[in-house]
Amino acid sequence: MPLPLLLVEDDAVLADGLVRTLQAQDMGVELVVDGLAADARLQAQPLPFSVIVLDIGLPGIDGFEVLRRLRARGAACPVLLLTARDAVEDRVRGLEAGADDYLVKPFASAELVARIRALARRVAPPPAQLGLGQLSLDSATRRARVGERVLDLSAREWGVLEYLLQHAGRVVSKQQIIDAIAPWGDDLTLNAVEVYVSRLRLKLDGARVAIRTIRGFGYLLEAAA
Repeated sequence: MPLPLLLVEDDAVLADGLVRTLQAQDMGVELVVDGLAADARLQAQPLPFSVIVLDIGLPGIDGFEVLRRLRARGAACPVLLLTARDAVEDRVRGLEAGADDYLVKPFASAELVARIRALARRVAPPPAQLGLGQLSLDSATRRARVGERVLDLSAREWGVLEYLLQHAGRVVSKQQIIDAIAPWGDDLTLNAVEVYVSRLRLKLDGARVAIRTIRGFGYLLEAAA
């Protein structure tokens, strides 16, 4: 299911590019272009969004006021502020008003995606028990098993396998895997993902699952025939 996201951005060119980027990352994006409309939309109970991406410089009322009103209503939905203001006091003001994170324009779209996913994970942890075929994962204990056999996995291998299992039956790209398991600033390359997948294939012998390479797209974890 796509991650439900509210994007509040009045720059038409930037907003169009962000909508396309986020939708390509399996996010359901609703776009609002001014502060008053955003405030009205955010009065819904319960909020239908997992994350709010909120520009500060908006017509009507600015992003600070939208955020202040949201928190005054007791809403705890994660908010990521977008700002062209690089002054420390503006960033501090946003965080003190209740923002969970911020990005200063211009920013890389991959970093925006990674930060959104990180915020979503804080409030929507994955199911503790995941399974397919003879493979089972317990996220609480970070144990993976093939039948009764416990798998010896590195932290990165665990992250890749958990993400693939969470998205079993769907094609995921290498970049999606990186964005999901490596916080910004961590060094994880596309080639490294290939290495981890290769190792996992060997370790999943007997699991009755297969990690298929979909050329030009990424990987697909599915039950073996």
